[in-house]
Amino acid sequence: MKTFIAHSAFALMVLAATPALAYPVTVKSCNRDVTFDAAPRRAVSNDVNLTEMMLALKLQDRMVGYTGVSGWKTLDEKLREGVQALPELSEKYPTKEVLLNADADFYFAGWNYGMKVGGEVTPETLAPFKINVYELTESCIHIMAKDKPTMDDMFVDLLNLGLIFGVEDQAKALVDGYRRDLDKITAAVGAIERPTRVFVYDSGEEKPFTSGRFGIPTAMIEAAGGVNVMDDVEKSWTEISWEPVIDKNPEVVVIVNYGEVTAEQKIAFMKDNPAFKNIDAVKNDRFVVLDYVEATPGPRNIDAIARLAKAFHDQAM
Repeated sequence: MKTFIAHSAFALMVLAATPALAYPVTVKSCNRDVTFDAAPRRAVSNDVNLTEMMLALKLQDRMVGYTGVSGWKTLDEKLREGVQALPELSEKYPTKEVLLNADADFYFAGWNYGMKVGGEVTPETLAPFKINVYELTESCIHIMAKDKPTMDDMFVDLLNLGLIFGVEDQAKALVDGYRRDLDKITAAVGAIERPTRVFVYDSGEEKPFTSGRFGIPTAMIEAAGGVNVMDDVEKSWTEISWEPVIDKNPEVVVIVNYGEVTAEQKIAFMKDNPAFKNIDAVKNDRFVVLDYVEATPGPRNIDAIARLAKAFHDQAM
């Protein structure tokens, strides 16, 4: 399998930002051009994966806190060590007052990653308070037309954060390393005659919550030599019925691990339910567990892709 990255699209998105030899710099955030007259000094990030992007660029000293972790998920030791003394300003989505009380000047979030369309906290509602917002690229599908994701979506976010905060060299070095690692994985996978059929099981028993065409797991699964069986669902993350899962007969089920229901309980639910007994993944006990922070856009995606490739093709990556 050749590397799937659309280099031309990647270059266009990155070049949409002006070179940060000096401020001001302008970056593309979904369908907006956002200009920064100086690097943010009091940034807030929402969710574990976006926070890890900030940590990967060593921007802790530019942050006044983070939001949206403990109300949904648990900080693992790696992330806990990274945030150290930074406070969690809100267990779930922050209110406008939370960001104002922190005297924030920057909010890194996404649609359904800390902001809701028409909600209290949006780029438009924060602009009068001089809080610039950069939106997670994967989430832009909620407000605009967008191609299905590739790993460039995550790379563009890191490079744009590098421009915003004046750490372009660090961001480029980080992305270059990720791209080299990704190329090694896709080279090891090689040419695929028939991609492995994969279903992403996030949560829910009566109806499953899954990742459709526009979620980053689609890009991760394709990079690993598989196909998301819900690629025809024109959503990023959404609830569906079980019938199409049964009909499409996935060979592997990717379990997203977070929340009160454990990955083991989700696997047991599928294995113990007679409705799923003829699904290949269930018959052959082919489940792969990814933590939430691995299955959403962020620095852990590349290692997760290597694990997916190994699981799909039963070979070391």
